[in-house]
Amino acid sequence: MTTEPLRGRAVIVGAGLAGLRGAEALRAAGFTGPLTLVGAEPYRPYDRPPLSKHVLSGHLPADVTQLPSDLADDVEWRLGTAAQSLDRAERIVRLSDGSALPYDALLIATGTRARPWIHPEESRLANVFTIRGRDDAARLRAALAARPGRVAVVGAGFIGCEVAAVCRELDLPVCLIDPSPSPLSRVIGRAVGDHIGAVHRGWGVEMRMNSEVAHLEGTDGRFTGVLLKDGSRIAADVAVVALGAARNTEWLAGSGLSADKGGVDCDDRGLCLDEAGIPDPRIAAAGDVARFPHPLYGGRRVALEHWGHAIAQAQHAGRLLAGEDPGTPYAALPNFWSTQGDMVVKSVGLTDGADAVAIVQGDPADRRFLAVYGRAGRCVAAVSVDSARWLPAYARLVETAAPFPPTDPATDRPLKKLAIQDPGFA
Repeated sequence: MTTEPLRGRAVIVGAGLAGLRGAEALRAAGFTGPLTLVGAEPYRPYDRPPLSKHVLSGHLPADVTQLPSDLADDVEWRLGTAAQSLDRAERIVRLSDGSALPYDALLIATGTRARPWIHPEESRLANVFTIRGRDDAARLRAALAARPGRVAVVGAGFIGCEVAAVCRELDLPVCLIDPSPSPLSRVIGRAVGDHIGAVHRGWGVEMRMNSEVAHLEGTDGRFTGVLLKDGSRIAADVAVVALGAARNTEWLAGSGLSADKGGVDCDDRGLCLDEAGIPDPRIAAAGDVARFPHPLYGGRRVALEHWGHAIAQAQHAGRLLAGEDPGTPYAALPNFWSTQGDMVVKSVGLTDGADAVAIVQGDPADRRFLAVYGRAGRCVAAVSVDSARWLPAYARLVETAAPFPPTDPATDRPLKKLAIQDPGFA
């Protein structure tokens, strides 16, 4: 099915993975008109997952992560210039350099930025880092290469765990600090997070779970340690603040679109909604910044920070803006992976809201296992630890909302009884 083909000018705000793949999809769908990509960073689109792994470890320099692309030279790049505001009445995107870009179709792919430390003056101390962009990774790599006496990582989510694992690869003392009872427990629950934490402890990561940071301390403008709310202090030379991501939606204020710090709202096709809930046929969103109703989860609005999702949704949005009617709602199964040292954690589906979890393959004692998450008697997610070969079978169970616990999900399932328990989300 098709709608009216796009004529005029297309603008993509966000020159990351989603913006790039959205531009390619526009061209592949037959759009030959003027196409402009706007990016706040001065770089062509690059791959972010290697930044917290291969770049920090020194195996790759930060400037070799540029993404391959088949875009031709007929694309205009406006890099190093952020979008400042959106005028939907005039169909204009205003940029931070004072210029304005008219559009007939607009793709919002502004993604996220690292959530900063809560005390701005402390975040400005030398050797306090966040990691989101290429420059962040290069600066942190230089600090780690200087062999600090100890690294304090504030936040035990995926990025925090990846940074801690790299520090141990480099034989650097590292302390992982989080108010949750185990690493990743907000994402995968304590039942599985405890096993991840045991692996990190085995590598020599100092774990300070159930601990809240009050202040980052410094002397003469340089970071010297972490003060916890219980009054204890952790001396360190480098701090990495890994508190998650903030979505880049501030520039949409006053545009009339339904957007807040949780993302920009879209309908089930990917078109952006105005404040009255009416889709704007000229504007779509994709990637981390897009909040959309997912049919696998009862139409609950979600915004996903997943590499594969950014590609799939951007391709969908590009075709939509080019004039192709997708016919069905966007419903790609969420998936994610994280490499921590020599351990690979992969997931499909959404674990939040799960009320039970079952270890259905392998054994956590061997650090090779797969867990399935259930909600109201249905499979909603699966997480594998060094067991990715089993994941596709369970992805199909999640896609079809199969009964939980699974009864016959794979031929090589262990004969022992499934271990079913509360997932323990913090």
